[in-house]
Amino acid sequence: MSIAFADLRPDFEQILGDIVYATMTTVDRQHRPRSRVLIAVWEVVDDAPLGWLATFPTPVKVEHLAANPHATFSYWSAAQNAVAIDTVATWVDDAAVNRRVWRLYEQGSPAGVGYPPGRFWRSPEHPSFGVLRLEPYRVQVLRAQDLAAGRPSRIWTPEPDALGRHPVSDRQ
Repeated sequence: MSIAFADLRPDFEQILGDIVYATMTTVDRQHRPRSRVLIAVWEVVDDAPLGWLATFPTPVKVEHLAANPHATFSYWSAAQNAVAIDTVATWVDDAAVNRRVWRLYEQGSPAGVGYPPGRFWRSPEHPSFGVLRLEPYRVQVLRAQDLAAGRPSRIWTPEPDALGRHPVSDRQ
């Protein structure tokens, strides 16, 4: 059963701020998974999470996402707190968005998540500064105390449209 993102948000932000690094998984044309560790930033827009990934548009990432735009971001700590975010990832080619994402990384969003992007790129206009928009269609949060107490993880999904479709997860 899905709950409002506002009910997950404090734990979502606290866990991501503690862990920082996510494992991003994509799949290739043969449906084989590929994972890599990176840092995505997240914000809340219209009461829903929205993520951004500053990344080098490597041939593997470009090929995988062209074939299947679904990607999962998994956060796990040794304290047994976890967040899994299933997304549709879309490359963005917009200078204003790139500058905004650059600032989100500099500021840390949520708190504690981010880095100075100038360590990797000279500017948000640099040709190798790639930006992925991450539209979640499922967020799962599990805290160690809930696991120990036998309580299930909490799951958010976006509201379906008037036809019962989920506008993000039904895209291919």
